[in-house]
Order: sequence, then structure tokens, then C-alpha cells
Amino acid sequence: MNPILADLLRVLELERLEINLFRGESRDIGSPQVFGGQVLGQALVAATATVAPDRLVHSLHAYFLRAGDFNKSIVYEVDRSRDGGSFTSRRVVAIQDGQQIFHMSASFQVAEQNLEHQAPMPKVPAPETLKDVRDWLTAAAGTIPEGMHKVMMRDRPFEFRSVNMPAMLGKGPRSQILEQWFKAVDRVPDGEALHRCLLAYASDYYLLSACTLPHDLMLEAANMRVASIDHAMWFHRPVRVDDWLLYVVDSPSASGARGLARGSIFNRNGQLVASTAQEGLFRKLTPPK
Repeated sequence: MNPILADLLRVLELERLEINLFRGESRDIGSPQVFGGQVLGQALVAATATVAPDRLVHSLHAYFLRAGDFNKSIVYEVDRSRDGGSFTSRRVVAIQDGQQIFHMSASFQVAEQNLEHQAPMPKVPAPETLKDVRDWLTAAAGTIPEGMHKVMMRDRPFEFRSVNMPAMLGKGPRSQILEQWFKAVDRVPDGEALHRCLLAYASDYYLLSACTLPHDLMLEAANMRVASIDHAMWFHRPVRVDDWLLYVVDSPSASGARGLARGSIFNRNGQLVASTAQEGLFRKLTPPK
């Protein structure tokens, strides 16, 4: 297995300290604090470990309270809120240095079949015909913020192929929708619960970037202060993260120094497998007079 992906799987293997208490390690991915997707994925692993195996997560709602230090472990405390006939509810608190840095509510459900419908997947080029995101960044070297280049050029457990990266890197009005194919860099062991935890991890990539699309700026620019505030996710259908998935993200609003992004994740067959939403601090700094 690819060593970067294997390392991510190890990061998601939490140490069980007590029946409802877990500990996880962090990784430095080039960002100034723990990657939000890592905390999200680990919290979901902790919650899943306390739920009957016939129930899968169908939704989660999380808040990022403080920046996490990737040099220290994170403790996850699970509250078994309810075990019902069809649904199970859990609440997870992530703690570092005695302080809450994150909390999440998640709901799990026994699988059942009933009425179905979904929004259609947009028509986009196949991932095999597109460049890797890092190819675009290499070509744009010197014209993009150093922080953006540092984070996005690293080897990662997921590869991304952008449909409209040129529009994102250009100046002036840009596409109002961010579309990217992504998948794990190697095959992942079977298990729907594991693939959903990995999808939660990957869902944090590029999500707030959609807030920049109506503006002539980039998240990593020196005059921008950006941080995730919350993250919501709904799992609609079975998913494999080691096959190509299309992430379609837009931003319906920015106001009050906050930006809202929402995403739809489709598999190659056009099935909507998950939906996401995230609000973040989205503040353009004013130069001192």
C-alpha cells in the first residue's frame, strides 16, 4: 500500500483508553494547526466504535472550537446519547491540554430501502483526461501564495484532478463552482464504515476555497484570515474512496466575516453519495494606516 495512505489509516486507528474514551495521534500536513479533516475523521472513528456494526453514520454536525497542536495527542470522549430501534445518536468531544478543541454530534441508522431521488451530477470531463492539481500549481509557481504551494504540493493520501483549476488561479471574475475529482492514492480495505470515515477526512479539502470564487483573492494570501467554524455532512449512499469521486462545491453567501460553502459528492456512476456544508471565518484584513 502507498505509505502516505497507510500512515493515514494508522492515524485513524485510535487507542482505546476506556469504554468511551479514545486517543489519537496527529500529522503535520503543512498547515499551521491540525488538519480539520483529521479531527473529523478520528471523531467519527471514535463514535463508530461505540455503535452496533449494523448501523452506519448518515449525518454529522461538528464545531471547531480551538486550533489543534499536531505535536500532541488528542483525546476523544464519546457520549452514548441514545440507542433507538432504527437510529443511534452519539456526541464526541475532542480534548487537548484539558480544553475542548472540537465537538461533534453524529447519527447512525440501520440500513433500509424506501423512496429515493437525487439531484443529477453535472457533466464534466473524466478524471483520466485532467491534470493533477499539483501540475497546475507547478505551472503557476511564483504567482500563488507560499502557504498554498507548501500545503498543496505535499504528497497526500488523496489525489485531486481539477475540472476548473485554471479559473481558480486566474485573476478577476472566476467560476462560481469548484469541481474536482478525487480518490485515495491506493486501494483501501473493504468496510463501509472505514470508507465513510475516510470520506469525512477528505471532505475538508478545498471546501472553504469556494468562498473565494466570487472574489479576486486566495485563502492562503497574507491579507486573509480563514478558519473552519463548523462542518456538516450527510451520507446518502454506499461509497468507496479508492474510486474516483466528484466534489462539486459552491458558496451561496459570505457576510459578517464568515463564508458558507456547500458541496455534493458523486461517484463515477453519477450517484450522489454525500453532501457537505461548512461555514468558516472569512476575513479580509485591512492594512494598518
